[in-house]
Amino acid sequence: MLTKRIIPCLDIKNGRTVKGVNFVNLIDAGDPVVLAKQYAALGADELVFLDISATLEGRKTMLEMVLKVAEQVNIPFTVGGGISSAADVTALLNSGADKVSINSSAIKRPELINELSDKFGSQCVVVAIDAKQIDGQWKVHLAGGTVPTALNLFDWAKEVEKRGAGEILFTSMNNDGTKAGFANEALAKLSASLNIPIIASGGAGNVQHFIDSFLIGKSDAALAASVFHFGEIEIMDLKTQLSENKIPVRI
Repeated sequence: MLTKRIIPCLDIKNGRTVKGVNFVNLIDAGDPVVLAKQYAALGADELVFLDISATLEGRKTMLEMVLKVAEQVNIPFTVGGGISSAADVTALLNSGADKVSINSSAIKRPELINELSDKFGSQCVVVAIDAKQIDGQWKVHLAGGTVPTALNLFDWAKEVEKRGAGEILFTSMNNDGTKAGFANEALAKLSASLNIPIIASGGAGNVQHFIDSFLIGKSDAALAASVFHFGEIEIMDLKTQLSENKIPVRI
């Protein structure tokens, strides 16, 4: 049985790790290079590094920081933010990233998923989907959750898989930063309809939330930020409790 993955997320703005609630009210959470090194040493399975304002500000991910972070970690490392071409991906992989995450650019030009999957392999391509439940419908948003679209979460996820994405990073905007738990109903529906791994994101507040994301939401990995950044949950303690609940993890 495949082990479930625990993934700290480093949201980067102006060279610092930040964390907000429902995608706004950002506060400083520390130096991303220092945090990345700590997480690799403390048992994280992977890291996700998102330059959260790159698309909104129309610029590319900061390659220099990617280089510095990659030098400090020995675990798989995904980078996202402002990626819109194969050339962008080549630069990031050459800087040390293992995978890339695309979001707004994939919505604007879905063929990009096919192109990147064909050139670099599906295992390299993570499609991030930020969605918000509005009047009972999960609607996909782009540009860091600032722009709503007409896309339905589940329809878009199926198209993403068909086009060659290796995994999906689903963030519930309703749950993000609330520490009230992951969107397990939506996660379970995604898991049941897709054959690629689903990373749960948005809402982690305690160990039980991670347990629920795996047992109820059927996610393959769980991503969190503030509970790790501010020391509220220790990764190895979390993994021990997951293991005690018969959830396979790497310890």
